[in-house]
Amino acid sequence: MTAGQSVHTGGCLCGAVRFEIKGTLRDVIACHCSQCRRTSGHFAAMTSAASTDLTVSASQGLTWYRSSDAAERGFCNICGSNLFWREFAHDVTSITAGTVDMPTNLKISEHIFVADKSDYYAIYEQVPQKDQW
Repeated sequence: MTAGQSVHTGGCLCGAVRFEIKGTLRDVIACHCSQCRRTSGHFAAMTSAASTDLTVSASQGLTWYRSSDAAERGFCNICGSNLFWREFAHDVTSITAGTVDMPTNLKISEHIFVADKSDYYAIYEQVPQKDQW
């Protein structure tokens, strides 16, 4: 399920990075992998859109970090906000759901990498849970 075709905006905590998505946002996937936990401080709740639908309108603080051989993460180097994740081989960009301006009209659709989740919390949503991707 998706939030539908529309225009969404968002950005980092300090405003040095702002973006706009013209198109469909995927509902949120909560990723509990160790990389997402370390970059966000908890699990990462990510929506996504076609990379061509994403426009960064303010990029003063945007920095990309190559977090693996397959993907990179975008964050604000001023305030530290975790913003984006994208695989090199795909034309989709994941966007941290909490950085999308409200109303988002999104909901969590599944949890992934739950085998890697930390021990200090439980998952209560009644949505699919996958041990890996």
